[in-house]
Amino acid sequence: MSDPTTFEQLYRETIPSVVSVYVDSDHRRPGGAGSGFVYDAEHVVTNQHVVGTVEEVDLRFSDDSWTVGRVVGTDPHTDLAVIRVDDLPAGAVPLRIAESAPSPGEPVAALGNPMGLDGTITTGIVSGVNRSSPTGSGFTIPDTVQTDAPINPGNSGGPLVTLERDVVGVNRAKAGENIGFAISAAVVDRVVPELLEHGRFRHPYLRVRTIDVSPTVAEANDLSSPRGVLVVDAPLGPSSAALRGCRTARRVRGREIPVGGDVIVGIDDFGIDSHEELQRYLLTETQPGQTIEIDVLRDGERTTEEVVLAERPRRATDPAKTQQWIG
Repeated sequence: MSDPTTFEQLYRETIPSVVSVYVDSDHRRPGGAGSGFVYDAEHVVTNQHVVGTVEEVDLRFSDDSWTVGRVVGTDPHTDLAVIRVDDLPAGAVPLRIAESAPSPGEPVAALGNPMGLDGTITTGIVSGVNRSSPTGSGFTIPDTVQTDAPINPGNSGGPLVTLERDVVGVNRAKAGENIGFAISAAVVDRVVPELLEHGRFRHPYLRVRTIDVSPTVAEANDLSSPRGVLVVDAPLGPSSAALRGCRTARRVRGREIPVGGDVIVGIDDFGIDSHEELQRYLLTETQPGQTIEIDVLRDGERTTEEVVLAERPRRATDPAKTQQWIG
């Protein structure tokens, strides 16, 4: 296929690879519909929240053909799922996963089945990258792509594609007027192969709760600049024993700010400036059981601690906390 230069051409060349996913109701949840796309010659990728706990789903393609797909892997922490399909239509070829993150301002299209309307395309731009998207588990999905392309119920699981036909995200959620989020290609590349091979993805877990070092947090903790991630809680455990949480709080600008904890500024020589960067690095570059070197600011001095990563539980210890658990 040639590289598309218009949305019309993009639609013609990609819609045969976009799938409507229909889930029958059961005793746990009502039936529903979502979207997906052809990942390889035998599999479709969609959202975990689309398939839920069912083992089989009905798939409808743009040529109006139907088939039954079997769910072979799910990961609630990144909201990704893989469906095996034994008889793909001839035109349903795998879509290419982008090798790099898109640029803000880049034109994109969301393809899928919003409101049960099969074969729908909506267009917009990439509004931002490296966002965090919340889940119901107390953790967030790092490295998500923000877009103003309309994403509505039923679009979940469909591809967010560029004019070059690259999938830069898996559409997931609408967060407000002209704000939608898609799971990035980097996360898809990390998680989906594990779902294909093992049916699940084992997330690395620091077992600490953190906040970004904002100017207010930096002032409260006598830091020279607002950079890094403050460890608020570090419960006893094999992966967090080397890190120190905050011991008290200080009132600054009318707010109670935790103070005294380690400030994470790097992992394995990779600089960490924010919670999003920390999460993204852990997800895409590490695995449970791995020993990593964490650079921290502690009592005004920079030091390096070795930490063995644990495996993330299904839910955070206290998902109601406003700060984020890292895994």
